[in-house]
Amino acid sequence: MKKGLLTFSACLLAILTSVAQEVKFEEFDLDNGLHVILHQDNTAPVVSTSVMYDVGGKDGDRNRTGFAHFFEHLLFEGTENIGRGEFMKIIPANGGTFNANTSQDRTYYFEVFPSNKLELGLWLESERMLHPVIDQVGVDTQNEVVKEEKRQSFDNRPYGQLLNTIGENLFSVHPYKGSNIGEMAHLDAATLDEFMAFFDKYYVPNNAVLVVAGDIDIAKTKTLVKDYFGAVKKGPEVVRDFPVEEPITKTIKATTYDKNIQTPAIIAAYRTPGMATRDARVLDMISTYLSGGKSSVLYKKLVDEQKQALTVQAVNIPQVDYNIFALFALPLGDQVTIQTLLSEMDEEIVKIQNELISERDYQKLQNQFENQFVNSNSSISGIAESLASYYLLYGDVNLINNEIDIYRSITREEIQNVAKKYLSPNQRVEIDYLPKKDDQ
Repeated sequence: MKKGLLTFSACLLAILTSVAQEVKFEEFDLDNGLHVILHQDNTAPVVSTSVMYDVGGKDGDRNRTGFAHFFEHLLFEGTENIGRGEFMKIIPANGGTFNANTSQDRTYYFEVFPSNKLELGLWLESERMLHPVIDQVGVDTQNEVVKEEKRQSFDNRPYGQLLNTIGENLFSVHPYKGSNIGEMAHLDAATLDEFMAFFDKYYVPNNAVLVVAGDIDIAKTKTLVKDYFGAVKKGPEVVRDFPVEEPITKTIKATTYDKNIQTPAIIAAYRTPGMATRDARVLDMISTYLSGGKSSVLYKKLVDEQKQALTVQAVNIPQVDYNIFALFALPLGDQVTIQTLLSEMDEEIVKIQNELISERDYQKLQNQFENQFVNSNSSISGIAESLASYYLLYGDVNLINNEIDIYRSITREEIQNVAKKYLSPNQRVEIDYLPKKDDQ
């Protein structure tokens, strides 16, 4: 009976994804190079206006790290036509919500408004691109904001340095080695001219994608986009020539200390192919198999059954040039060492390498990815971000409709082969993440 129910749910999800989840869109380019994607969905009176810039923590002078994240904040300061701090007031006053975020690879701004405010959303984003006010007052203000964010999110948060520690040790020459938020000393030392030069280089229409999704009329929206963004001048093409990392062929061991923790952690991190590759998708499936939910292999083994871990995770962090595949665990009690946890996690990796996962576990994985796919396209804001990401980071907008086919086509044999190819101990960094004592 259970097998029948499992098969039925798989069939149902396949029907949903093949019929109900198709996302239709139109693309075009303005003369200034701005790529535009429009998605019409008139089922609810809302519209999302968003711009994703091809700039992130990896970009810029390595003696001036953190500029992209800094600009995530700075470009809310104001424009020639929007007073300082007015961005934050205009949007909620018109029934909208907004946010922005920065990764190592891109910066994303978005607003969601009632659909009768479409023109307002376009004006706000065009103002950010065309008329930003970048002055010393704004720089000084946001410098303090970023410092406070760093204190709250990194310096004073338990395990807040985990990702930075992985980057520092996993990368030797690529700028992924640096933290996304950057070094505060770099921001303090930066001049206003340097900030303005960074804007002129990266925040140009030919280095961005505009997505308008929701309750719109395509023809009218095309005209509005041209009206609001057509005057923005094209910038120089952004050329990147990042150094290539040599493969890791011998286990790298590292130790770091965190003043905010009492329980040590173990991390094993692998440098793996970038997010747009097929192998990256296979590694997505492996990480989900290992720790995707309470019924996953590592959670059942280390948390439920053996009661050795407070928590355990396997994650595949997507990035353009290199992904990060990482194992992480916290021991339960003083009797369990972090090395024991690493050995137990390795045992499950070896099982994947030496034998095919069961048909039942494989079908469960397929169901999980079908479900994730359906959920990712269930809201206008989610669709808008997916359209931008697939264009800018993957180079194929239609992945919003057919990426699930890639996951469906991944076989148990591929899962085994990819685990063998990338997840051996001699290909990783092992980090003992320990409580910091007073004398350290």
